[in-house]
Amino acid sequence: MTKLAESYQHCQQFAANHYENFPVASRLLPVSIRPAVAVLYTFARTADDIADEGELTAEQRLEGLDELQNRLDAMLFGRPSSDLIFNALSDVVERYRISHRLLNDLLGAFRQDVSKNRYADEAELLDYCRRSANPIGQAMLCLVSESRPQLLEQSDAICTALQLINFLQDVSQDYHEMGRIYIPQDEMARFAVDEQQIAHAETTDTTRALFNYQLDRIERLLVKGSPLGSQLNGRFGLEIRAIIAGAQLIVKKLRRQRDCFARPRLSRLEKFGLLWRALFRLA
Repeated sequence: MTKLAESYQHCQQFAANHYENFPVASRLLPVSIRPAVAVLYTFARTADDIADEGELTAEQRLEGLDELQNRLDAMLFGRPSSDLIFNALSDVVERYRISHRLLNDLLGAFRQDVSKNRYADEAELLDYCRRSANPIGQAMLCLVSESRPQLLEQSDAICTALQLINFLQDVSQDYHEMGRIYIPQDEMARFAVDEQQIAHAETTDTTRALFNYQLDRIERLLVKGSPLGSQLNGRFGLEIRAIIAGAQLIVKKLRRQRDCFARPRLSRLEKFGLLWRALFRLA
């Protein structure tokens, strides 16, 4: 086995052993790009683990991310690496012409997670999503040789919407485990919701109104980005349409559930319905 083959195998095994709302091993994805998707996932998840997992201090997390940035810089400057992740990543970046900016933006967002735990307004929150979520979608489009500006803009809208859905599903968990709140502070003040209500996961008229306001933003982004699925053909287009349909369903569930802070679950029948919608381009 060559070093490159070993590197890809390592990333595919890593991806197979982890769960994330990232299309790592989706059977809907074209077989030809699954190894590259696994490499991108492994890079992003490695950085995410440094920023979030374990009992490290903030200083130790930043040091770990600095080391990862140094290894990324060396790779982008063409220096050979014995690291399996960066060996495979170098091949993916060169083969699919992935912008260096996307990888640097991702690492910048993970660094911000360590040092920033409140967002003053929508602009700050969306800027974070621009670097933490949107690069994933743009990189995925590179894997299918798509670079049309309209598609990139739609992809950004979908990725930001997915990120905001995750934040809204995990409000209580993010607060208690990481001390973070990804709801703009000015909007909390507008709806008279304070951090004690977040801490105690209190579903009240005010928290319901605040959450619905977040869902309104998400729905606007999904509407803006939803044409993306119909403009991409084959298995990749099917994957995107399924993701969009899933996001739309979760938003509906978040609106309807009694407990604002509960994480909605999809039944097998609902998942089948998502595939049906994706197959017939109904998303």
